[in-house]
Amino acid sequence: MTRLSLILVLVAAFNSCLGNLSLKYSRMIAKPDGTLIDMLFAPFFILGLVFYGINVVLFAVALEKAPVSVAYPILAGTGFALLVIMSAILLGERIGFVQLAGVAVITLGIALIAWPNEA
Repeated sequence: MTRLSLILVLVAAFNSCLGNLSLKYSRMIAKPDGTLIDMLFAPFFILGLVFYGINVVLFAVALEKAPVSVAYPILAGTGFALLVIMSAILLGERIGFVQLAGVAVITLGIALIAWPNEA
């Protein structure tokens, strides 16, 4: 995996996190009696879709130089870890010790997967 592909994967993970946060926020501010059409045209829902689209494009470019067996676990794990932290900061969600330990384990797993192959 090249340095550029790793950066692209990490930026894609950040976009995935932003997409999830945008979707959650769109539901938090939605009208209780809103329709499906209201949801589809809500600004934060659309913003979430934009972030997901950027995520897919960046990840596809990263896969030109990175094995998917390494790139995807980094994308998913980084996205999960960022989402736990960012949802606490931006949405006020509570994080307990077990969740923080999970983020630590995910981070260790990402580091091991990204470790250069010695074969």
